[in-house]
Amino acid sequence: MNTKGKAFRYPDNVDTDVIIPARYLNTSDASELSKHCMEDIDAEFVKKVERGDIIAAGWNFGCGSSREHAPLVIKTCGTGCVIAKSFARIFYRNAINIGLPILECPEAADGISSGDKVEVDFDTGVITDVTTGKSYQAKPFPEFIQNIIRAGGLLKSLKEGAK
Repeated sequence: MNTKGKAFRYPDNVDTDVIIPARYLNTSDASELSKHCMEDIDAEFVKKVERGDIIAAGWNFGCGSSREHAPLVIKTCGTGCVIAKSFARIFYRNAINIGLPILECPEAADGISSGDKVEVDFDTGVITDVTTGKSYQAKPFPEFIQNIIRAGGLLKSLKEGAK
């Protein structure tokens, strides 16, 4: 499993209220919510993001409230992966639960610039900044977590296993 696309860079401590502002949480429709993804930190994000694109961020990505909407809107708007120096604990678990690929790799998060073309191999954890030619090694998820992400999330994975 892999993804490739252009990178969007964000700083440390991007919280869930920036990822999806609470003022839009009057609907549970993921496609409607995704129209507002990252708008308080990057108003152009949803206009520019394409399927497979990468978010590269600093420490503590997804801090704040425990809302599952944050990783859901990132995934729904087409983002292929979030690479960060670290993730807030609840965001990390919610991302796995909804099937959003994430990788912790401080070196890649520091080395990737906005607009760089990036490729990610989830099986090996290799992150390649095609623009600069640099590669970084993240620790890949164990196979059972990769299977959850491949299935599109925990519930879908459990339903597939029950068949």
